[in-house]
Amino acid sequence: MKIKLLTKLLLLPFLLVMGGSAFAQLTVSGTVSDTDGIVPGVNIIEKGTSNGAQSDFDGNYTITDVANDATLVFSYIGYTTMEVAVNGQSNINVTLQTDVEALGEVIVIGYGTTTIKDATGAVASVSSKDFNRGVITSVEQLIQGKLAGVQITQTSGEPGAGIDIRIRGANSIRSNNNPLFVVDGIPLHGANTTAEGSDVGFGSSSAKNPLNFLNPNDIESISVLKDASATAIYGSRGANGVVIITTKSGKGKAGGSWEYNTSLSIAEVPENYDLLSAKAYLAQTERFGFSVAERDFKNSTDWQEFVFRTSTSTNNGLSYSNNYGDGNVRATFGYSKDFGVVKNSSMERIVGRVNASHRFVDNKLRLGFQGSISRVNDESPPLSGSAGFRGDLLGSAYSANPTWPADPDFDGTGGLLSPATALAYTENLTHTDRYLVSGSIEYDIVPELTAKVNLGYDRAESSRSAVASSKARNFGQGVFGNGSGIINELTTQSKLMELTL
Repeated sequence: MKIKLLTKLLLLPFLLVMGGSAFAQLTVSGTVSDTDGIVPGVNIIEKGTSNGAQSDFDGNYTITDVANDATLVFSYIGYTTMEVAVNGQSNINVTLQTDVEALGEVIVIGYGTTTIKDATGAVASVSSKDFNRGVITSVEQLIQGKLAGVQITQTSGEPGAGIDIRIRGANSIRSNNNPLFVVDGIPLHGANTTAEGSDVGFGSSSAKNPLNFLNPNDIESISVLKDASATAIYGSRGANGVVIITTKSGKGKAGGSWEYNTSLSIAEVPENYDLLSAKAYLAQTERFGFSVAERDFKNSTDWQEFVFRTSTSTNNGLSYSNNYGDGNVRATFGYSKDFGVVKNSSMERIVGRVNASHRFVDNKLRLGFQGSISRVNDESPPLSGSAGFRGDLLGSAYSANPTWPADPDFDGTGGLLSPATALAYTENLTHTDRYLVSGSIEYDIVPELTAKVNLGYDRAESSRSAVASSKARNFGQGVFGNGSGIINELTTQSKLMELTL
């Protein structure tokens, strides 16, 4: 018995060492290259986890907290994905192999198409099979996080809010760093296409996402032109890069087919701030020597719960496609309604699209047409980054007296803003109609020489009304008597005629 016990005690240190070794975490570093040299921007992920890194401009990478028995996955567009077992190594150098099939993929660039291997500039493309999945409400979300050197952020969490897209960082000295958007060969109008301007006591409103008029279900591929050689044909408008969006056509198997898709999503605020309850608020009021009687209105209101909600969003699409041999056609109708987690915030999109093409004269003559018409209805709550000392809806929800009643007609706020009043007696609606039409004629003079005429028309009509009722008490800008209202209208249009040979 003593011998067995002694044996166990002697083995214990070895077991502890081995156990510690089994759960040890490594820092793995190395260099990624191909047959021609180093490869920057390669994604390195510890398989089965979110732990990862990216190779720098010298091809070097470092990834921490890697398990001894982990597998590292090396991936980059145009190369075959590699998996390497760590096996306790702290230095792993990798040589990537060219993916011949990926390099043969056709991408859209400027006046035509090419393959990745023949592209002379910095070009990246994502096709529909590689788009992000899940709840997608806007086109840019399809490629968010998919392309190296492309950063996509939304300016706020409001439905349809503006976006910032940075290709290889900020490039403009005039603060306009967004790229040029091209849809089916038509450059979109460079300015804002939604009406914006002053508000009624809450500061100014900001522009919406310029791609809101597009239905994500209609997108076939998105190409990003990153450098000067790739964007040269667009002149100065392409200085910040170019995003080329191609919509789906009726290509595919012969015969007509119908398709319907729908989705429903639910969203809520993950966590609220820990604010004072009514009881704690009154205790602090007394502690700092203020009159409790003057500040106690005998209620207990959770203002965060009052302004936030569990929201739902729906996206529906109906399409018809037909490939009839000498041509094809695709017609779609889409409807989506996206409610925000803040009350009185939503975006509704109604869009119809027709894409058609036909070939004549033994396929030497080709006609093409793409057209879409859309209506986007935006509802915005009283939120602004320039609301002044009274604050906006969220500012008031975080600072309002928790003993105030959730009554929009309550006027005992002493000049401060009640969230109940802001929601009940203000309205901010924007309606934007968008028409985008393009047509093309191509003729193959000889197999290596094609003449093409491309015509395009882009028009947006937007109107916005911001109103505060005369019942809205304790507001600035004179909203004590007859109320206040502002109307903004904006119309933009651009025309295109291109002749290429």
